[in-house]
Order: sequence, then structure tokens, then C-alpha cells
Amino acid sequence: MSLKVQLPNYRQIPKPLSNQELFKIKVRELKPTQICVGFSEVWARQEEFQKESNKQTSLYLKKRPVPLVKNKNHELWMLDRHHRLKALIELDSNIDAFGYIVSELNTSENHEVYDYLSQQGWLHLYDSRGRGPKETKCLPSNLLKMEDDPYRSLVWKLKKEGIILPEPLIPYHEFRWGNWLRRRALPPFNSKNLQPALSTARSLVCSKAASHLSGWN
Repeated sequence: MSLKVQLPNYRQIPKPLSNQELFKIKVRELKPTQICVGFSEVWARQEEFQKESNKQTSLYLKKRPVPLVKNKNHELWMLDRHHRLKALIELDSNIDAFGYIVSELNTSENHEVYDYLSQQGWLHLYDSRGRGPKETKCLPSNLLKMEDDPYRSLVWKLKKEGIILPEPLIPYHEFRWGNWLRRRALPPFNSKNLQPALSTARSLVCSKAASHLSGWN
């Protein structure tokens, strides 16, 4: 598998319409559309959630509903919010979130759902070492089974510092940056200790070589 990741064209993930119904969903039942998350972000979000009351968390989740694709069997694939919901389900396996339907597909065949998601650019089939695209059978069945990609953690940190600008409607925006950094020379680091790579990464993502990426600052 090649490490030179060329992600496909994509359709922006639609926001909920002003009159669109939000509904409660069991986080444990959601199907991820990516193999990895950055554990640094997951741990940081857990610290934030642990400081909040249940009511505060519920209000937070309602303001950030999950965009969903639904099939004929009422199975739900999540297009975003993987990090915050993984953080929550590790704290409470019975947690609810709020979602809205982006597309409802008249099929019970999972391969047809994945074909649709692929056509929209709504799948990220690369593993924790940037290898892929993998087959859809490599997608985790739930959020608890997701892998850690330290480059995704690194990009989260750079984005938090304002060095990379957010692009909330671009699918896998942070992974695009992570895959670009993966092909550069960085000191050894991991999601528990990003510090060794931060100085070099800051210079790299601000360089003209990165100017073609959305969110370049």
C-alpha cells in the first residue's frame, strides 16, 4: 500500500436545515466512516466533559449534531464527530447524542452504502500508519474500536494553536494535513507526547510548500 495519500474529491457535509428535526441516537450504535482518530484530542475532550454536568453535556451535543447516512435497516453511519463521541462513550457506554439525516438510502446492502459514501468522499480508509486505502471491512464496527493516528493528534494540536485554520465542512480536513506531514521529516513522537515534533511541524505547516492545503495560515 502506498503512503502517498491522494484523497478523493468530496462533497461538503451539509449542515442541518433550520427546520430539520434532530433526534436522539445511541452513540454505541453508530458506524464510523474512518479507521482512526487522534487520541490526544480524545483525551483532551474527556477532560473537558468530566468537568461538565450531564445537562451541560447534553446541551453541547445538541448544538453539535451528528450528520448521518441511514439505510433501509435504520443503521446509521456517522460522517463527523468521531473524536468527541469516542471520548464520551469511553466515559459512559450508554451515552446519547443528537443527529440529523443527510441521506437516507433505499438499500439494506452495506456495500451499496459504502459505494455511496465513497462517491461523496465521505470515507477515510487509511490506517494509523497512513496505509491505504483499505477495504471497508477494515472500518471499526463502533467508536470503541478505533485506532490512534499520532499525526492526526499532531494536527489537532496545531489547529488548537491556530496555526492550521478550521475547515468544518471539508471531510477529513485534519487527515489531509496529517498525511502531508507524514511525508516530512519529523522527530519521533506519539499521541501521549507531541512535544518533540511540534516545533518542526509548526514551521512546516506555515511554509509555502503547504499553501495548497485548505486551512493554510
